[in-house]
Amino acid sequence: MKKVSFAEMRCSLARSLDLIGDWWTPLIVRDVYLGVTRFDDIAEDLGISRNLLTRRLGHLCDKDVLRREAYQIRPARHDYLLTQSGLELVPVILALTAWGDRWVQPAEGQPIRFVHTTCGESLVPAVTCSSCGEAIHASDVLALPGPGGADGPGTKVLAGRLRGGQIAR
Repeated sequence: MKKVSFAEMRCSLARSLDLIGDWWTPLIVRDVYLGVTRFDDIAEDLGISRNLLTRRLGHLCDKDVLRREAYQIRPARHDYLLTQSGLELVPVILALTAWGDRWVQPAEGQPIRFVHTTCGESLVPAVTCSSCGEAIHASDVLALPGPGGADGPGTKVLAGRLRGGQIAR
């Protein structure tokens, strides 16, 4: 089955999902962030096929989420490292992991515990308002039309409702 591309949609969420929305990409980014940076180690850790991992790593490098850095010339071997874009994706992955810990945690318990190095305490990521610092909850958000909003794939109904102030929370 051919994957539908969201790359041309006038929606930042759709475009983000086009880049990182497959099942493997967040896991690859997580592994690289946690220091699993070599192809064979990523393949072993995730149990992903080598040809699929090759495609995913190539895509992430092409989209500037990862970069390749040679650590051996013959045969050619590379580490995969996060770019600035990839580093900015890490808090999103941590937040999704925290959601998983809350709602679908394995019976054995939390698989990975994160610690905030600044204070030394266990970290449960929270999305906060960039202005006041308060935690964001779905009921606290008002969606308004942005300058790039348009009627089109990904926002065909939503754009009109945003303009008309008809967004229900």
